Order: sequence, then C-alpha cells, then structure tokens
Amino acid sequence: MDVQNWTYILVGLTFALYIGIAIWSRAASTKEFYVAGGGVSPLANGMATAADWMSAASFISMAGIISFAGYDGAVYLMGWTGGYVLLALLLAPYLRKFGKFTVPDFIGDRYYSKTARLVAVFCALLVSFTYVAGQMRGVGIVFSRFLEVNINTGVIIGMIIVLFYAVLGGMKGITYTQVAQYCVLIFAFMVPAIFISIQMTGNPIPQFGFGSTLADGSGTYLLDKLDGLSTELGFNAYTNGSKATIDVFAITLALMVGTAGLPHVIVRFFTVKRVKDARKSAGLALLLIVILYTTAPAVSVFARTNMIETVSEKAYADVPVWFKKWESTGLISFDDKNKDGKITYVANPEKNELIVDRDIMVLANPEIARLPNWVIALVAAGGLAAALSTAAGLLLVISSSVSHDLVKKIINPDISEQGELIAARLSAVGAVCVAGYFGINPPGFVAAVVALAFGLAAASFFPAIILGIFYKRMNKEGAVAGMIVGITAMLLYMIKFKLGWFDETLPDQSAWWFGISPEGFGSIAMLLNFVVSVTVMRFTAKPPQDVQELVENIRIPSGAGEATDH
Repeated sequence: MDVQNWTYILVGLTFALYIGIAIWSRAASTKEFYVAGGGVSPLANGMATAADWMSAASFISMAGIISFAGYDGAVYLMGWTGGYVLLALLLAPYLRKFGKFTVPDFIGDRYYSKTARLVAVFCALLVSFTYVAGQMRGVGIVFSRFLEVNINTGVIIGMIIVLFYAVLGGMKGITYTQVAQYCVLIFAFMVPAIFISIQMTGNPIPQFGFGSTLADGSGTYLLDKLDGLSTELGFNAYTNGSKATIDVFAITLALMVGTAGLPHVIVRFFTVKRVKDARKSAGLALLLIVILYTTAPAVSVFARTNMIETVSEKAYADVPVWFKKWESTGLISFDDKNKDGKITYVANPEKNELIVDRDIMVLANPEIARLPNWVIALVAAGGLAAALSTAAGLLLVISSSVSHDLVKKIINPDISEQGELIAARLSAVGAVCVAGYFGINPPGFVAAVVALAFGLAAASFFPAIILGIFYKRMNKEGAVAGMIVGITAMLLYMIKFKLGWFDETLPDQSAWWFGISPEGFGSIAMLLNFVVSVTVMRFTAKPPQDVQELVENIRIPSGAGEATDH
C-alpha cells in the first residue's frame, strides 16, 4: 500500500477518534467548557498538558531547526524544557489554589481592576493568535505533502476538525482528545527514531544512538561524521555554535519565562480537583514531555546526515520519489545554477542550488531513510495530533478570554450561564477563522512563530503573575503599566525586525539591539515590565487589605487543598 493510502487510513482513524471523544465528552456547562468541570485525574491531565505543550513546534519544527542550526538550535530545547520546569514548580500550585478559569481572570481579580483584566485579555489574545498561527502552518504542511492538497486547503481542513471538538466539547472535550493525541504523537515520533537509530548506529535507543559509532564498522562516531559533512559543504561544524552568547542567553530566558506565562498551559492546572493534583499532573507531564525532548536532538542528527548523503552532488534526474513529492509542495526547491544537472548543496548562497524548508525535516525523515510506508504515514498523523492538540487549547483560551473575561466580567455581568456558553462557542468559531488566516499567511517557520508567542507571553504575563503571587504590595497601577510597556516593546521589536514595517527592507542582524534576535527580545521586554511595574508601584497606593490577605492565602503551603477541596 502506498504512503497516501496509509495516510488516509491512519489520519482518518485518528480524526474519527478525536471526533468520537468530543461527542462523548461534550460540555453542558460553562465550568465543563472552561476547566472540564475541575475533576480531571492527574494522569489524564498530565497527558493532556504534555500534548498541549508539545505543539507543532516541538514535533515538526524543533528537530528541524536543530538539524540546520546544530548547536545553536539547542536554545529552543533548553528554553522550552527549562520553562516547563519553571512553570510546574513556581506557578502551577499557586495558580490552582487561586481557582480562577483563566489568566485574565487571575489578573483581573488579583489586581482588582477591569483595566488590568482588559489588558490581560488583549495580551492573551495576542499570544494565542501568534502561537496558533504556527500550529495551523504545521497542519497545512502535513496535509500538503501527505494528502497532496495545497497548504491553504490543509489549513482549512484542520480548522474544521479542531473547530468541531473545541466548540462542542470545550475544555472537557479537548482534555480527553489531548490524552489520545499524546499517545498518537509520542508513538509517531518514537517509532521512526528507533528504526533509524538501529539503521544508522545499531543502537535501538535514539538518545544513545546519536552519540554512538556508525553501524558500518568504521568506528566513526555519527556526530563526527556529520561535522565532517557539514564542514566539507562550507557550513559550521554541526557541534559548534555561532550565535552570540548574549543572544543564546536571551532566547533561552525568553522561552523559559514565556512558558511560565502561556495561558493555554496555565489553564490546564485549573482542571484538577486539588492543589496536590496540580503538582502531580505537572510532574507527570514533565516526564511525558522529556521522552520527546530528549529524542529530538537524535532525530535532527539522523535527518541532517541522511539528507546530505542522499541529495548532495547527486544527479537531479536520479533523486528519490520523496524529493519530487516535497518539491511539488514548494518546501524544497532546486535551481540548477551551473547547469550540470547535479544538486549542489553548499553554504555559499551564490553557489547553493538547494533550498530546504526546515519544517519538513521530521516529516521527511522516514522517507529519506526509506522506512516502511506505514511509518511515514504514522509521522503525518503524529504531526497533525501535535498541531491540533495545541491549537485546540489556544482556541479555548481565546474563546474563554472573550466570553468569560470580556462579556461576563465587563460587558454583561448578568448574562446567563447558557448565554455565556453560547458566547464562548461563537468566540471559538471566530478564533478559528482568524487562526486559519494566520496559518495561511504566517510570519515565518513554525518554531520562529511560536518563539515570538513565547516572547510576547514573557513580556506581558510573567512579571504580572510572579509579582501577583509573591509580592503582596504589587498594585493594579504597577501591573497595568508594566504589561503595557512590556507588550508594546516586544511588538515594536517584532514589527521592526521580523515584519520590516518601519523600513523598506528587513533590517539584518547587525541592526539588532544589544545583538539580541526578535526571538530573544522577550527577555528584555520582560525586564522592562518588571522595572516599570515596581517603579510605578512605589509611587501609587497599596492594594486593599483584602487583596493582600488573598495573596498571603495563595502562598500558604498547607495541605489545605485536601481539607478545602481547593
């Protein structure tokens, strides 16, 4: 059976599973729609959190960027992994104890201000839409190659699927769908990694395989071979970094603190019964995430090595079928500059004849390695599971921000529960349409778009949440001023250096402030937020006594979750 038929079967089965779960677990109340009724088990919540966390950026793009950037690409690995640890240990239990549905809900109540709530809603929508654009692009890439439709059509199909179970089931439907999606995506990521690790090194454990010697008996280490291949083509040695240390630090920090401010991950800790369960599910999610994150560097090495050996200096007429298939999507392109009929793949842009979109590396990896067709199709199903699981979580954040924080808390406090549920579902429909537009017109490859979302979260939410939990003197004036300054600084930097709106041409790296890339500027914007928040707080009134007591209560490390069922 060919790849396309296998893909139809596996993707069809997984989609049928997701839709069936959504119908079975459809939400009947706002509590079920927003936080799945607050009764999810720690294991199920841990699996759902892991699926929510491991987006298309983790499944499709992270190994791709490490494949091309080598050592420099490890900043994504360090930042995202470290960020989840920060979130799980520093924020999750306290936010769960506060017991609100959304991040804007926390900020609105903690800072006793409708203005603070409005600013938080704006930031949540901005972060979520930026993040979901990357997911929709991932969906489009998978559909365009494996179901042989164009990327735009693929995005529309993905929109319809995610709309169905997000609108029908809300958080309840999304949670149990994400449990299934975690199983699909981790199986789909690990199976080809194990196959290729055995094929290249004889070691069935990919994490050990990429540091082992080759299976050809030469005694050469795989990483040494890749270093040699890279330098022969004029690239930096794969294991050497070229990024400035300050940029590596800034990107890592922005990804870490951005993680701790991501609204779609934070809301997962409100779906369990007790504070203790929030801690358990955070720990379980970390273990489940580590499986993929420790395998990604191995996958990137396998894919890069195989790609170079398969296409470099090979006759274009003899390239494998997979190359022509990906070429038809526009994600690989060959320009025979010297007219010799061979593919010249080198670092020199004037001589290089091959352009490869880094987002295809994980998806094309099984094809390059000539694995069975069912494994290739399985990876397609896994990529869709990763993208759709995160997209659903983000869409729920968008719809709940509009219906609960905007409509219920500000515009119409007397709205009925049924009315609020209808508003949430209509908001989700609108969010899917906007997300689809950004998926069709994304501002970069998946990991870069997602990194910008983390920068926005770092610049806006992280200081407000940290100070809100650990500093009872922090008041509404300081928090609002800090969020506005932080998000504005990050947006201006993105617009200037990522979209080029202020210049006729996009400025190059030499123009970056302090040598920091747009992906890392969230750390600078976050520091600005902290400084402005604390400075304004010093010159304005203290929070009311009841708010200060509330902050004290959040931090009490009692087993009170046991006694009070919070």
